[in-house]
Amino acid sequence: MTSQIIPVEPFDFIAFGGTGDLAERKLLPALYQRQIAGQFTEPTRIIGASRSRLSNKEYREFAKKAITEHVPEKDIHADELERFLARLSYVSVDALSGNGFDALRKALGESERIRVYYLAVAPAIFGDICLKLKDHGLVTEQARVVVEKPIGRNLASAQALNDQIGQVFAEHQIFRIDHYLGKETVQNLMALRFANALYEPLWNSAHIDHVQITVAETVGLEDRVSYYDKAGALRDMVQNHILQLLCLVAMEAPSNMDADAVRDEKLKVLRSLSRINGNEASKLTVRGQYKAGASAGGAVKGYAEELQSGASPTETFVAIKAEIANWRWAGVPFYLRTGKRLATKASEIVIEFKPIPHSIFGDHAGMVYANQLVIRLQPDEGVKQWIMIKDPGPGGMRLRHVPLDMSFAQSFAVRNPDAYERLVMDVVRGNQTLFMRRDEVEAAWRWIDPIHEAWEDSGQSPNGYTAGTWGPSGSIALIERDGRTWHDPQ
Repeated sequence: MTSQIIPVEPFDFIAFGGTGDLAERKLLPALYQRQIAGQFTEPTRIIGASRSRLSNKEYREFAKKAITEHVPEKDIHADELERFLARLSYVSVDALSGNGFDALRKALGESERIRVYYLAVAPAIFGDICLKLKDHGLVTEQARVVVEKPIGRNLASAQALNDQIGQVFAEHQIFRIDHYLGKETVQNLMALRFANALYEPLWNSAHIDHVQITVAETVGLEDRVSYYDKAGALRDMVQNHILQLLCLVAMEAPSNMDADAVRDEKLKVLRSLSRINGNEASKLTVRGQYKAGASAGGAVKGYAEELQSGASPTETFVAIKAEIANWRWAGVPFYLRTGKRLATKASEIVIEFKPIPHSIFGDHAGMVYANQLVIRLQPDEGVKQWIMIKDPGPGGMRLRHVPLDMSFAQSFAVRNPDAYERLVMDVVRGNQTLFMRRDEVEAAWRWIDPIHEAWEDSGQSPNGYTAGTWGPSGSIALIERDGRTWHDPQ
């Protein structure tokens, strides 16, 4: 099976923070992969922009190193790499002083091509860059701006940031990126629900017992110390990635796949989330912070030791029991958890259906387990439907719990594009379906802020958990007091 590649119009891609980690690990490799897939049309240009003083030749050397390190060797072809590097140029730009924007305007010329301004920089200077682009006449009808999370650190700061960007770009030109929404399995969740007659009639409180969403990491702080200690797991992961996954599971069917039709339905879910505040936070949420232990095959330090600044109240783990107050989902708990230094790196959604009302098979046949639909986002993207069958062979009725397994890597003989590849091409096309609208971002913060405020008001420190485990014991109690158990990814 081969996938159909639809070329995009010629475009100029301007990467602010063009020498940074995101450009090195994700953006440049993603753009290279789209070139070799045949998705570019000429003339397409890529311009790196940052404060560093580099020549075009030096930037191309940076890009070449990034691609050789972060693109599989089988995908690196000398002629394609040289063709890609020939697209690249570099402009030294200081977002605060405004130095370099005239040079950027000169580099872009009077072209009416699509312009993608990708802000791979600290959110604190999103507004400054946008205003400088406007002041120097760089915002055209064909311009789009891409902003990475975090969009603020609470509702007030998110509104202020959205106001700044909105002074320059219209909402249809703003692309708030969440790379989780670019994953193949996340989009397949839409197809699974709305392109099959099998699931949608069962997708409600009459048939689903509960939903689990887990985003687990084995890494610690790495190079994100200054950001992470001010954010924590709730702001860093739940407010965006996990709530977006929850929306896709819980949303009603949109009338079509137009961007606003999809985002209207996601917004309804966010507005229907039952608020968690005050005393409820202690019953419905758990926060933790990792201690020294073993993770990813070796001994690791605790969070406070990695900080090198003593104790910190920042959570590296959070578990939440959330509920959606509408007819479809009333009474169905959504258990959410994420954390660093956990047992396995994995992201998955588990839909657990209600058990059968009565087993006719007797004790000798074995336990009858509830059906589960497991949607794995990473590392091995795929879908498993767990069902009960008879164990083959003579000797009576013995039941087994087995998966109908569809691994995308095995089922489709095509390369699975990285999320950034798909999302960047959607920006060029002007397709906002997989990007967050302003009201979505702000609705998510309205739900998150009371939880954080309740934690601060309590004065309690996060519960400790040993690195390499599945988090603090309170997380286990959160779900087991409801008679349920976490599905730990393998």
